[in-house]
Amino acid sequence: MQRPILYVAITNHGFGHATRTASVAATIQKLCPEVLLIMVTTAPRWLLECYIEGDFIHRPRAFDLGVVQADSLNMDKEATLARLLEIKKQQNSLIASEVNFIRQNRVQLIFADIPFLAPLFAQKAGIPCWMMSNFGWDFIYRDWGGEFVAIADWISECYQKCDRLFRLPFHEPMPAFPNIIDVGLTGGTPRYTAEAIRTIWGITAPPEKTILLTFGGLGLQQIPYDNLRHFPKWQFIVFDQSAPDLPNLIKINDRKFRPVDFMPICGRVISKPGYGTFSEATLLDVPLVTIPRDDFAEAAFLLEGLVNYNYHQIVQPEEFFQGKWDFLNQPLQPPQKTHPLAKDGNQAIAQAMINYLQAHQYM
Repeated sequence: MQRPILYVAITNHGFGHATRTASVAATIQKLCPEVLLIMVTTAPRWLLECYIEGDFIHRPRAFDLGVVQADSLNMDKEATLARLLEIKKQQNSLIASEVNFIRQNRVQLIFADIPFLAPLFAQKAGIPCWMMSNFGWDFIYRDWGGEFVAIADWISECYQKCDRLFRLPFHEPMPAFPNIIDVGLTGGTPRYTAEAIRTIWGITAPPEKTILLTFGGLGLQQIPYDNLRHFPKWQFIVFDQSAPDLPNLIKINDRKFRPVDFMPICGRVISKPGYGTFSEATLLDVPLVTIPRDDFAEAAFLLEGLVNYNYHQIVQPEEFFQGKWDFLNQPLQPPQKTHPLAKDGNQAIAQAMINYLQAHQYM
């Protein structure tokens, strides 16, 4: 009997889409080990292995690009437009090549977060495409106006061919998708006990004085690390290898460890607006400090979700970059809504896909 085969296509932008999708893929593998995962992404294999413990096939391919960025906060719209037009020009050859691969490997279902060509692969290959996200790229580009409007229209047309969307919390309306199922929060689960993390990394500060600084795979060059000198009794955790050597700064240089592994020992997580960090911190009930981003349309929905469902602080950019971080001595704002978000997104999405694959295993 043929193994169920799932083709997982991930948007080519930073690490956030890769880690949240890998969390769902890992759940599928745990619940149904016979499913063969084909992870289709330019994200590095080591990153996927931080989430998926079993075997998988890694197919490094890019079908979109998200936004061209120098770091977590600075975007290059001109370069983004040029590369999107290039993808549009190559659309037919990209589809032909992937459909050939999908048929040869007897893939039964495509799961995508959220490259817009994936529904076209599925349509041509005669299988369903299920997608997952809290926003579509059409929403991001349409907000930029000008030549991006035509690009957004093209992407919306692609999304209309998606068979099912698992819509994550902190979402925009996503009107292009014809069949939407709302799900709970997704993300990784800490792999170590709080005691183990503290021992391995020499963390002795109490949780309220232990802070995780995480700005995603793209990092953030201009973090004002000098401010850490104002907090000598606190400890700050970063994954930024270019950070200076300071007595109260712990640089995580072992790829086995992920931001989510440190969240349970922290009183606050300081991050740019990004679904992965917001979702994992909210899953673990860890307060979040963040900076608004007026140039990225998704940010408004993330901030609204944060204000509604987690203890938080929203710090203005000038306060973060030019201030002395006095906000760390100020109380957190409580969530505005009293009922929590569902936290079973990984399981709900994974189980739906397993049910489909098992029902179609004999075909």
